[in-house]
Amino acid sequence: MKTYFRILAYAKPLGWLAPQYFIYAVLQAAFSVITLGILAPVLNVLFEVEEAKNIPESIPDFSLSIDYLKNAFDYYFLSIMQEDKFEALQFVCVILIICILLANIFKYLLAVISAIVRANAISNLRNALYNRLVNMHIGYYTEERKGNIMSKVMADVQEVEQTVVNSLKVIIKEPFLLIGYFVALFFISARLTLISIIILPISGFIISYIAISLKKKARKSQESIGKISEILEETLSGMRIIKAFNAITFSKNRFQKEVKNYAHYNVSMQKRQSLAGPISEFLGVFVVVGVLLIGGSMILDGNSELSASSFITFIAIYSQLLVPAKQISTAFSNVQRGLASAERIFGIIDLEPAIKDKPSAKNLTEFKKEIKINNVSFAYGEEPVLKNINITIEKGQTIALVGPSGGGKSTLADLIPRFYDPNSGEVQIDGQPLQNFTVESIRSKMGVVSQESILFNDSIFNNIAFGKPECTLEEVIQAAKVANAHDFISQMDGGYQAMIGERGTKLSGGQRQRISIARAILKNPDILILDEATSALDSESEKLVQDALTNLMKNRTSIVIAHRLSTIQEADQIYVMQEGEIIEKGKHDDLLKKNGVYKKLIEIQSVS
Repeated sequence: MKTYFRILAYAKPLGWLAPQYFIYAVLQAAFSVITLGILAPVLNVLFEVEEAKNIPESIPDFSLSIDYLKNAFDYYFLSIMQEDKFEALQFVCVILIICILLANIFKYLLAVISAIVRANAISNLRNALYNRLVNMHIGYYTEERKGNIMSKVMADVQEVEQTVVNSLKVIIKEPFLLIGYFVALFFISARLTLISIIILPISGFIISYIAISLKKKARKSQESIGKISEILEETLSGMRIIKAFNAITFSKNRFQKEVKNYAHYNVSMQKRQSLAGPISEFLGVFVVVGVLLIGGSMILDGNSELSASSFITFIAIYSQLLVPAKQISTAFSNVQRGLASAERIFGIIDLEPAIKDKPSAKNLTEFKKEIKINNVSFAYGEEPVLKNINITIEKGQTIALVGPSGGGKSTLADLIPRFYDPNSGEVQIDGQPLQNFTVESIRSKMGVVSQESILFNDSIFNNIAFGKPECTLEEVIQAAKVANAHDFISQMDGGYQAMIGERGTKLSGGQRQRISIARAILKNPDILILDEATSALDSESEKLVQDALTNLMKNRTSIVIAHRLSTIQEADQIYVMQEGEIIEKGKHDDLLKKNGVYKKLIEIQSVS
């Protein structure tokens, strides 16, 4: 129930919705019960029962009680009945229509409030989940499967909406109907009512057992849909490789196997879920049969407690009692499915980001002097990636990180914008650890251009202006010109408003990279990180992109990770990394004279 109430908390702000809901629920229940309660006096009149002729002497004194309502109705109804039976029947029909109309009006108002509460709860829950995801550290996404994350944001939240939140109106509204019906039943015959509820604990135990097993199946079902999402995402992203390696059959079998698992869990879950309604209905009918036998014997024995008309009314009300009881039992079963999804969602929301501001963190307003990496070590899990790294980068310098793949170059660069924090040692800006500043202010001073151009399915303008929505078209055009991108943008249909497709698929690799560079130029960062920004390009594109990078790097502090060593020969300092350590450092010419790893890398690239 803790998870259930936690979901309800996301429905805030409720304001006056909660008291309105309870008032409307009570009124709907009251008018629904009154509609059935009128049945007894009508039957008495129609069958000319003797007690129907005993008209009360006067209108009873007003009070908020069932007796007052019954006696007031009897007074007016029987007074009219004495004059004209058909007119009395008309009087009852008018009251019935009014009661049914009011009950349905309040039912509609309850549905409207339920819709508002449901929309608030789901919107707030999905926003909280998304906010937590975007605040998580980069390492989280290397450990967690993307398909599983997408499944939690979409499928799990939808499951919560369809089961837990939709059950609110049942769980809150139907108990009022149950209470109203039971009050009416007790008023008619306390003995019969007590007999009829003996079976309820047995029914509750059976349904709760079904619900518990349902929750386990629901968790497996949601995990399976997460795997399906993951396989689908991988298939769409790697379609070229799948076709190139004739792996279509393998991919189909993999997908079909997981779909089969999901279907198995769903069928198993549906079997259990479908038991709740029939069981509650069978037990209810079982009680009705018992009530018929006991009530019938009371009437046949001449028991003064129960008249024939009261007994028929009792049966009519009890038959309606089964409807909310069945809905509550079904809702209880459905909720268990939603709770399994909610627990997966809260598993993310409850995660604390590894990278966050400490309470005393201040804004980095200006980068003045240097970046210092002091005795930094870092590991992914148990595997060390960086070992006692020491680098000083003065403002305005360009340093290059080179070396074999897997040497830790990108990881080292990721420490500077605090995508990760080192396990030991510290990264400093102007003599202070990065942790002394807010993450947002640190990253506001930095621009990143990576090997893979990360673009969005939006216009060229919005991709360049990403993170700076207040900029003007003139500023975007100027940034594009510096990035050597203005010419090809101008030739496109729509120009700067042209849509570039998912991940920029309508552009070539060089064009995508120049858009990324224009985005960095527009940001105008003090510190620039270039992570193999030209390694995936052909020679012509590389020339254009390299010229754009040269423009971008002017008068900035730059950290360049280079695969093509010809692009970093003018760097102020080159660091050669291998297996997480710096094994050589110096300028280009100095490193060549050492005849070490750097010279071998140069020679290999010269030959190739």
